[in-house]
Amino acid sequence: MQGLPRTIFTEEHEMFRQSVRDYIAKEITPRNAEWEKNKMVSKESWKGLGENGFLCLSAPEEFGGMGIEDFRYAALFIEELGLSGCSGPAIGYPLHSEIVFPYVHHYGTETAKSKYIPEMISGEIISAVAMTEPGAGSDLQNIKATAQDMGDHYLINGSKTFITNGYLCDLVVVAAKTDSSLGAKGISLFLVDTTMEGFSKGVPFEKVGLHAQDTCELFFEDVKVPKENLLGKVGEGFKYLMTELAQERLVVALAALALAESTYQATIDYVKQRPAFGKTVADFQNTRFKLAEMSAKLEMARIYMDQLVLLHNDKKVDSAMASAAKYTMTELQCEVADECVQLHGGYGYMWEYPVARAYADARVQRIYAGTNEIMKELIARKILS
Repeated sequence: MQGLPRTIFTEEHEMFRQSVRDYIAKEITPRNAEWEKNKMVSKESWKGLGENGFLCLSAPEEFGGMGIEDFRYAALFIEELGLSGCSGPAIGYPLHSEIVFPYVHHYGTETAKSKYIPEMISGEIISAVAMTEPGAGSDLQNIKATAQDMGDHYLINGSKTFITNGYLCDLVVVAAKTDSSLGAKGISLFLVDTTMEGFSKGVPFEKVGLHAQDTCELFFEDVKVPKENLLGKVGEGFKYLMTELAQERLVVALAALALAESTYQATIDYVKQRPAFGKTVADFQNTRFKLAEMSAKLEMARIYMDQLVLLHNDKKVDSAMASAAKYTMTELQCEVADECVQLHGGYGYMWEYPVARAYADARVQRIYAGTNEIMKELIARKILS
């Protein structure tokens, strides 16, 4: 991208960026096509990321982590994954490190943290978060999964759907009702080890896009969960979800913008060499105007997201800010993908072209992590409060 300089990164950040970029070019991009056919990345890829120190960057040193609390490093990791154009990995890896890990770190018992965090860092444990159910999506208060207190353990029953990392996961943060009469105040969070009896997984979904990202249903039938696997306090799960969802939505927004930039750059390369009417597609005024429009929007978006990353470092990003980022960046991603397909012409509709896959991958971004309609509602609440 040309234009305004980015000022939020130091030389150390850029060194980290280069190491991430080199790793992705060597270990992720060449394998993405195979992963798309398999409907998931390989388990070995997780271990490779762990060996190179790219997972759970903020994990404390006492658990074998690097203790990097500067969110700019996580933002760079997400950005470089997105710029690679590998949409599935750009969603799945950050979900583990920047969405699931904070629940374990912030609310887990010492027993649970000692047991799970070291292997989350190494990539030996792959994690997921299970909130959505067949009858409850953005309306989390209406979840039906239950967790019954049996004295020395909880008994979890129910099902979850559309779970990212669901098929490969070894550990799941599960939202369940410990008191169905209390609405949101009756929700608690639990760490469920997928080896626990009564837990099972569905087959990976046949999705429109994100083919390299495993997504499936999870089933809980009298799953016995020890008391030390309760996250935080009973009945405070909804509060924890609302607290952590701000970072989740920032992660989605960062990935959306980087993926949009990747699609845009690939389109520039294409129109420069694609012949039409004795010229290249880039020589036509409509092409040049469309590229200029997208460039301006992407540049403004990048500066906006950089500012939010700095604010998040200072813990100043609230729900409305994160919702605005998620809403605007995912809408922009879909807009750019659509415009870029048009500039490719018929080839833009061919699956072998990255722009076609980018178009299919982008659409779900406006749905998960809270639909964009819900994002507008959260923004409006702050405006009218």
